[in-house]
Amino acid sequence: MPAKLVQFTGWEAVVEKQIVLKPGQAPRGRQGYTMYHGTHRDSARAIITGGFRPSAGGTLGPGVYCSRDIAKAKGYPGGCPTGEHVVLQLKVRVGRVKKMDRQNVAMWCSWQQSGYDTAWLSSTVIGHEEDCVKDPKRVAVNGIAHCGDPATKQALEKLISQQRHGVESSGRVVGGCKECKMQTPIGHSLEVCWGCGATVCPFMDKHVCKRSS
Repeated sequence: MPAKLVQFTGWEAVVEKQIVLKPGQAPRGRQGYTMYHGTHRDSARAIITGGFRPSAGGTLGPGVYCSRDIAKAKGYPGGCPTGEHVVLQLKVRVGRVKKMDRQNVAMWCSWQQSGYDTAWLSSTVIGHEEDCVKDPKRVAVNGIAHCGDPATKQALEKLISQQRHGVESSGRVVGGCKECKMQTPIGHSLEVCWGCGATVCPFMDKHVCKRSS
């Protein structure tokens, strides 16, 4: 039987909403959550301009570590001077989540091989909840939740604003995309619709091709 050619020049997507959970409430897949990440001010600048880089290891193996408990984030990195310490406010798309406890310790560093996007340790296990996200593209910086130095906080907030409104001449969007309205510190490329030639973004909620039938 000859293959049938199907032309596709439009789409409709579901937008993931940002949810703030109560303490102890497990994150669920396909949601965006407010979380926090503690770091040094120099690392904060690098994260805002270039995105997160997964850690080589940790309690839950390699990944981006964050928490919905800001007290947890304020404790990292250890030994960081007060004036150089920053807590980033994040939006995290958790995807498929694996809840970790003392009954599945063997999975704490192997969950990524089982198809999960995020591992979650509740506060009942380690005192303060902890999350590890496999793909750094699921984590975006929304603001500065805490900073020991007001001048540094102001400078970092300005940098975040610049990233949100910056567009590279190559057509690769950084920050606020005028097509999809998505805020991304890493960026993504704009495309051209195969049918009508309009400029479109892969992250747009919907594109209806205007090509004449």
